[in-house]
Amino acid sequence: MMSIMLKAKLHQARVTHAVLEYEGSCAIDGNLLDMAGIRENEQVQIYNIENGQRFTTYAIRGEEGSGIISINGAAAHLAEVGQRVIICAYASYSEAELEDFKPRLIYMNQDNSVSHTSNNIPVQVA
Repeated sequence: MMSIMLKAKLHQARVTHAVLEYEGSCAIDGNLLDMAGIRENEQVQIYNIENGQRFTTYAIRGEEGSGIISINGAAAHLAEVGQRVIICAYASYSEAELEDFKPRLIYMNQDNSVSHTSNNIPVQVA
């Protein structure tokens, strides 16, 4: 049996660009892509914290060290510059792969620098 699991997350990244007249996709600082293990052209889910919009697109490599998070094409209607988003990638894993599985969680500062990383989401308490 295969399970679809959270592979990587960029938590509270800030949108730096929203470019309607672009082929589509989400440009992400190349350093962040590498740190999260998200590949170019990999499908990503984007969750806009500010307005609740959720959409699917694919990642493209942005300039390393730039902090760019650019929502492009039709999705540019769903996010504005300065809004916080969560960018997630998912993958299918076998039962054997799940024994040692840990997602890559990257937590962002307001300037899209990395605050900290983890591989464990804390237990939510009541």
